[in-house]
Amino acid sequence: MRRKHNESKKIVRIDALKQVAANAAGIDIHLNDHWVAVPETRDSVSVRRFGTCTADLNEIAEWLEQCGVTTVAMESTGVYWIPLYEILESRGFQVCLVNAQATKNVSGRKSDILDCQWLQQLHSYGLLRPSFRPPADIATLRSYVRHREMLLKYRSGHIQHMQKALALMNIKLTSVLKDITGQTGMQIIRAIVAGERDPVFLARFRDPRCRSSQDEIARALEGNYQPEHLFALQQAVELYDIYDQKLAACDAQIADHYAVFEAQVDIVEQPLPPTASQVRYRKKANTPKYDLRTLLYRMAGVDLTTIDGIDILLAQDIISEIGLDMSKWPTDKHFASWLGLAPNNRMSGGKTKSRRTKPTSSRANLAFRLAARSVGRSQTALGAFYRRIKAKHGAPVANTATARKIAVIVYHMLKDKDPYIDPGVSYYDTRYKERKLRNLQRQASQLGWRMIPESEPILEPVS
Repeated sequence: MRRKHNESKKIVRIDALKQVAANAAGIDIHLNDHWVAVPETRDSVSVRRFGTCTADLNEIAEWLEQCGVTTVAMESTGVYWIPLYEILESRGFQVCLVNAQATKNVSGRKSDILDCQWLQQLHSYGLLRPSFRPPADIATLRSYVRHREMLLKYRSGHIQHMQKALALMNIKLTSVLKDITGQTGMQIIRAIVAGERDPVFLARFRDPRCRSSQDEIARALEGNYQPEHLFALQQAVELYDIYDQKLAACDAQIADHYAVFEAQVDIVEQPLPPTASQVRYRKKANTPKYDLRTLLYRMAGVDLTTIDGIDILLAQDIISEIGLDMSKWPTDKHFASWLGLAPNNRMSGGKTKSRRTKPTSSRANLAFRLAARSVGRSQTALGAFYRRIKAKHGAPVANTATARKIAVIVYHMLKDKDPYIDPGVSYYDTRYKERKLRNLQRQASQLGWRMIPESEPILEPVS
């Protein structure tokens, strides 16, 4: 459709550039040195080079205090900015962490001195937007949770090593067991490492809940045991146990850190709402031993696991990434845009070139997409929404749209402390049909027709 040239556009008033932060400084972050720029009138040398040791970082803070600096801008370069950020924040400076894409200098004038001066100049005119940085307690929780994910990733590599060693010995344990790290699988593997070779004896470790029979497991355990593969299997089991112990220690550290947060609800007066289904909230292999759901409910004031597609671990990932203070984003639209779940309209010459969402590596974006992917077959309102969008636009668009809807629900739950209640598939279908009917009636009215509700709609011209 051709765009009308006489359409009214929103007029944005652009004021002349004026200095809004006279006491601003800029820091260019590197591995072995930091370049710091302050206003030229504050010192005889307005640009200085410092080292990156802790004493050097404290020297930077002291020099900034002597120059009367109150706010500092720096780029998020790797992880090198974190120590300086924490020291400056503890000394009372307002630190503005910015994206490097927003601070690109003029082509052909790239140097460390120019970079810190460019940061200082842009920040003094208020042209830099700070990146989201959660409070210290949430940042600590986020570090623990990310470290836990790293331990799980490394442990899964040794599970694959165990599977490879079993496959090389033609032990078809993965064909009769869904998970070799379960109770049955690990008992059999440990017995093999200990020297047991009798398949009938090994099959006796079968748990009664296992779907495969004892005879099927015994048949799968008739293998070609070789010393080199047994050695690889033994080391893989030992490394798996080591990471399992480290994972338990990390869970204990996370559980202790939850005591730092102030309780948003009284568990006695407002107990945790019951789960919708025991199957839905069954304990998974990687779930911590402690009651994580209760700790998250006490910390956030709402239970995010009532949202379809969000389990306990995913709720912990979301809270550790976005925090609890939703005032950082004025509306849910700002929140969805920050997550990278909103259309990135690229317009030129009155035409929309692209509406694709912006590429992002945000862990919060991934968490909401994982939640959206798991509700596709659920008999819920979110599941019905996912299936409708998928039938019309395909699975990728449906995943993004459903992830955005879940993100909006989480935003309002954390902001307004209102619980989420699934309206159901029938309610969603009814609302969708009513909306379609209103649109058809409006279109018929614009064309001069009237819709008469009968078994089959009849269109009549308006007299």
